[in-house]
Amino acid sequence: MLTFLPLRLRAVLVGLGLAVSLSACGINNVPTFEEKAKSAWSEVQNQYQRRSDLIPNLVETVKGYAQQEREVLTQVTEARAKASQIKVDASTVTDPEKFRQYQDAQNQLSGALGRLLVTVERYPELKSNANFLALQSQLEGTENRIAVARRDYIEAVRVYNTELRTIPGRWIAAILYPSAKPMETFVATAGSDRPPQVKF
Repeated sequence: MLTFLPLRLRAVLVGLGLAVSLSACGINNVPTFEEKAKSAWSEVQNQYQRRSDLIPNLVETVKGYAQQEREVLTQVTEARAKASQIKVDASTVTDPEKFRQYQDAQNQLSGALGRLLVTVERYPELKSNANFLALQSQLEGTENRIAVARRDYIEAVRVYNTELRTIPGRWIAAILYPSAKPMETFVATAGSDRPPQVKF
């Protein structure tokens, strides 16, 4: 079929055919899915950083109204500092212990913020303060963005980890990408499976 073409042109066409067939078989799936998962992880970190940046302003706004609530304000500040101290990079998503530490620190910060917002309920004049309302709205928006970023990350990790565990991805990873490791994903906070107690 290709015998009437010059040898050099035949070699190029065979090479192109081989490249197309290899790309169709998923040879690039492992690095592609890994990069998507890393990108999703970066977005999670971006949203956590946004939340961390909002906290000092929120604490300062509340401080003026709630002098006697120093303990809650201190807890929020300490939780933010602890969450900021944990250094994360691309290797964090493949190290279960580092990932757990990062998630625990973020969960502690979420809990401290929740206690701060409950404390605010005692101060009607603070709840109507324009600065506080704007900060609270930004914080709520950021919490929603964190939830979306975490969901997207979990999906990207699912696709990547599935590729590493199924054939032909498993073979391709073993041969061409031996350093590829499964990535960690978020787990629910302990006790979040139980409904909250509501007392009137």
